[in-house]
Amino acid sequence: MFRFPQAHFLLSAAAPAQFPADHGFEVAFAGRSNAGKSSAINAIVAHRGLARASKTPGRTRLINFFALGEHARLIDLPGYGYASAPEHERRTWPALMEALRQRSALRGVFLIVDARRGVGEGDEALMAWAAEHQRVHVLLSKSDKLTRNEARRTLSSAAAALGGRATVQLFSAHSGAGVEEAQHTLAAWLGMTHSAGR
Repeated sequence: MFRFPQAHFLLSAAAPAQFPADHGFEVAFAGRSNAGKSSAINAIVAHRGLARASKTPGRTRLINFFALGEHARLIDLPGYGYASAPEHERRTWPALMEALRQRSALRGVFLIVDARRGVGEGDEALMAWAAEHQRVHVLLSKSDKLTRNEARRTLSSAAAALGGRATVQLFSAHSGAGVEEAQHTLAAWLGMTHSAGR
């Protein structure tokens, strides 16, 4: 199992000028509010309190950067699907997200999708947002809440819906199912395959 012992909070950005220097490797984590994004980040990085989970949907409004290594960063994007943010904040998001998409360091996106809901309209929009050179890996979260047969059918239908636009796996931060697979994918995208401790 990969570990990320250097993982720590780096900064929160409300404007592109606040982003860290555009070098190294970055992977963004995105998902509908309450899809289990913060729990997924904490489970994959094996750091319980790294990303703060909130009981209030849409609480994360800034783009949060975490350092996982000297040249490797994880980006926690605001959850979508709720319009609880003030209007002046929502107006800044398109430019912020476009600036993020254009970063050469951004290698891909982990898209967190509640396995019980399936790929929705907001998830489709996020995949359309990703640049051509950026890969997308879908985590079907909360898979522990499905029976084995339900999980198998959910994975099959998600793969069919994605049609090769993204890779996909079952995942549960609660049971640990799929955590190691996700860790290996993240480490590989961040160029940390040989440096991440086992």
